[in-house]
Parts: sequence; structure tokens; C-alpha cells
Amino acid sequence: MLDISSFVTAVVAQDEEKLRSYFAEEAVVRWPCTNECFSVDEYIRANCDYPGNWDGEIERMEEVGDTIIIVTRVFPVDKSFSVHAVSFLKLQDDVIVELDEYWADDGEVPDWRKQMNIGKPIQ
Repeated sequence: MLDISSFVTAVVAQDEEKLRSYFAEEAVVRWPCTNECFSVDEYIRANCDYPGNWDGEIERMEEVGDTIIIVTRVFPVDKSFSVHAVSFLKLQDDVIVELDEYWADDGEVPDWRKQMNIGKPIQ
């Protein structure tokens, strides 16, 4: 079974060599929020060339058949902000053959919803 924690560690550490070992050669990576589709080489380049030093933590993981779903909070090492990624990893022979990731900036509740006086903080 693919070690998800080690995979996430390789992503945030921008470890090109380690990352490559998690993917099938012909794997496809999609980022629907920005309408992008990458080969493994392109994904690794986009991830590893992203500026800054990063850290992250898995907040949730679910397994459904041959797909693992993870929710990860990612932040710079100075913790000045954070983002969340929801990732769907389709596996075959313990390597990723498809990866769909949805990225969102973390932020404050919008004013229009604050005015409604509904909801409460998750934590």
C-alpha cells in the first residue's frame, strides 16, 4: 500500500526524486480549479519549482476502492498563511495513476455571511 504520509511529506518538501517514485510513468494529474492537466514530469516541475519552503499536515484520509482521498493543510514554514488541498489518488499496483487536486486559500468568513450570524468556527 502506498504510504500516504510519506507522499505528502515528499510533496511539501518538494523532493523531486522521492515524488517520482509514487507515480506510474503515464500518470495524469489534474488541477480542476485552474483547468490544468499535467504529466508526471510537469506536475513535479510545478510542485518542486513553486517558491518557498513548505510544511503540511494530513487532516483527513478516506479509502474508497482503488482511490485514496486526502485533505491536507499546507503552509509556509513561517505559518504566515495556509491553504487546503483535497486530493483524489487513484492507485494501480501501489502507484498513482491519476491525481485530481482541488486547492483553496484559507481565509476569513466573508462579511455577507458574518452578517447572517450563522455558523461557528470549526476549531
